[in-house]
Parts: sequence; C-alpha cells; structure tokens
Amino acid sequence: SGCSLGGASGGADFNPNNKSESEIQRFCQSFMTELSKYIGPDMDIPSMGYGVGMPEIGYLYGQYKRINDHNAQKGRGILWGGVQLYPEAVGHGVIHFANEMMKSKGSSLEGKRCAITGSGKVALSMASKLLEFGAVPLSFSDSNGIIYEPDGFDEAKLRTVIKIKSERGARIGRYVISSSSAKFNEPGSLVDIPADIVFPAAFRNEIDENVANELVERGTIAVIEAANAPCTKEAIAVFRSRGMMFGPHMATLTGCSISSGYELKSNPLLPGHSLDKRIENQMTNIFNEISHSSKEFNIRGDLHAGAIITGFKKVADVMLAHGAV
Repeated sequence: SGCSLGGASGGADFNPNNKSESEIQRFCQSFMTELSKYIGPDMDIPSMGYGVGMPEIGYLYGQYKRINDHNAQKGRGILWGGVQLYPEAVGHGVIHFANEMMKSKGSSLEGKRCAITGSGKVALSMASKLLEFGAVPLSFSDSNGIIYEPDGFDEAKLRTVIKIKSERGARIGRYVISSSSAKFNEPGSLVDIPADIVFPAAFRNEIDENVANELVERGTIAVIEAANAPCTKEAIAVFRSRGMMFGPHMATLTGCSISSGYELKSNPLLPGHSLDKRIENQMTNIFNEISHSSKEFNIRGDLHAGAIITGFKKVADVMLAHGAV
C-alpha cells in the first residue's frame, strides 16, 4: 500500500445471519478474549470485513478495553460513537485499480458492463464509483440470491439498494419490489450474467475452476477481486493460462490501509487534497509497482504473481536490513 503498516486476514467460523444481536455480541466478546493476546495498537489492529461491520467492531473493542490496560485515543471515529471517516475507501480503491488495468490495455471502464457479487459496503461503494467512471453495474447478491438489472443500476436505483442494506439484517431480494425491470435469481448464477468485468466481493472461493472457464467462454475480459481470496488457486490458473486480466485482492484491497486512522495521523492530508485522490494516486503506484515486478521476472501481465513478488521483496529487504537472514 505504500503505508507504514502491513495487512493480514483472519476470521471465525460463525454465521451471524441466523443469530440474535445478543448472540453476536457475546460471540464478539468471547472471540476478543482470545484474540487480545495477539493484537494491540502497536502490533495488529482488527478491521471490518465480511460479516463484520461497525456494530461488531464496537463489541470487539469494548471487550478489548475491559481486559487490557488501554487508554483510548481521543477521537470521533466509530469507537467513540462517531462515524467511519471514509467507509467507501476499499470499494473506491478496487475501482481505481480496475481503471489502471483497463488503461494498461488502452481501454477504460466507460461503458463496461460490470457484475458485482455481495451487497456490503465494498460492493455498494464500487457500484457508486463505477457510475462515476461511466461503467454499468449490473448485479448484487447476498446469501438469499442475486438481483440483476439488465440495463444496469443508475444512481436512483443504487440509492434504493443502499437504503435497503442500511437496515441491519435486510435481504437484497427486497429490491425487486421497487423495480419493475429487476430480476431476482434470474439468472441464478454469476456466469449467466452477460458482463465484461466481474467483481467478486462476497466470500472466499466463490469462483472456482469451472466458473472461471465459463466466464472465459462467455467473453468476460477481467475478474477483479474485491474480497479476501474469492477466487481459488485453480481459477487463477485458468485466468493465467487463458489470458484473462486478473486483479488480485492483495493489491486491490489496500484502500483500507491508505485511509486508516493510523495512516492519516502519521501522514495527514494537505489542504485542498481529497482522500479519494490520495487513494487514486496510491492505487496507480501499486499497479505500476506490481506491473514492473511481473516484467522484471519475465511474467509480464501476471499481476497476481507480481503482487506476491512485490510483497515478498518488501519483507525480504526489511529482514536483510535487520540482520534476520
């Protein structure tokens, strides 16, 4: 990300969709009782993700304060009853990265039909940014199914989806009541949506080898990850062997680090500069860096391998500097 912190992924085998609010709270507290041994303000900091929104972060942090000698920083963020400063950061970062991918091929996002899975903050903020670029978001999904607008979501339709999903526990299928053109589970599969670009933003391993091959056969030009590892290793191998553009999550999801409170405190915005512009510039730098790595190691165009190599080199350089090797 170019920031002075790294990132990692983890989670728990807990389904919040069929749990009460008190059950979710008790689970978060129990989870943090064990997790607190391995995290801290100078070690590692949990953040939002799939199934983990602002309420869950509040429960986790409340338990962390109960069992640690920790004085909270004075602030106005979500942990102090305020709001998240830039909840769209991750989704906007994904789209800025996608735009760089298109530009590298002499194209753009304008007019591209884009299938999105998931319907959380990342998926919704991606759709909003796609509209700014002139692209056409076509779909959203959740555990109940897929909503599909054949002619795409415009700003008014997107506002309706955002309003529905702002209610805790609301299902995406409710959207069809407000739109005569929308289809629910018609088609019932991602591969049946005629899209130029696919943005998987739902869950891990949702695109496997078979789905990857079907997407290639249907003429999809790119798959750009917007969640933690939504494509299996076999699917990535298909993209590589069949020449499809692929944006790996270890590069596309860095908007969270770029816009974190820690980063903004250590590297504040200059007057007149916007956070979205910083994210755009950083995503451009990230794309150029991993593209350079792929060329350097004779795997031109393989952004997945380029991202892994770039990350490895950063860690290796620090280890060498510290005398660890």
